[in-house]
Amino acid sequence: MKDAAPLGALTAFYETLSPATLNRLPEFYDEDARFIDPFNDVTGHAAIARIFADMFGKLDSPRFVVSGRYAACAPTPADEAMLRWELRFTSRLLGGAQAIEGSTRLRFGANGRVILHRDYWDAAGELYARVPLLGWPVRGLARLLRAG
Repeated sequence: MKDAAPLGALTAFYETLSPATLNRLPEFYDEDARFIDPFNDVTGHAAIARIFADMFGKLDSPRFVVSGRYAACAPTPADEAMLRWELRFTSRLLGGAQAIEGSTRLRFGANGRVILHRDYWDAAGELYARVPLLGWPVRGLARLLRAG
């Protein structure tokens, strides 16, 4: 990306994200931005804000910790970047403190705001395998599919 400032500002936004700061989403996301994760594929500020609001409603004390950020270089388009992150939260269902590791592919528009946000994380290994009653079959299936 031509200027690292949008990526730095976006990283700071994620790390301080809270229900009170969701109204700042339009500062960082284009009006028609697309957001994709293992459970959602939505477009627009309102839909993206609903995903984050839902996260705050379902998880106790969620927060993102960004451990790496990478701006694209040639031959990849210069308007792309990746973030490596950890979502930390507590959950009574999962038994206390939890963390999910993931990464986000970002594409920025000419205005410096996000036009594509695609999250990559292992929903089976990072989430389903930890859920009581569901975890045992998920882990068993993973063992069956594991190479040699």
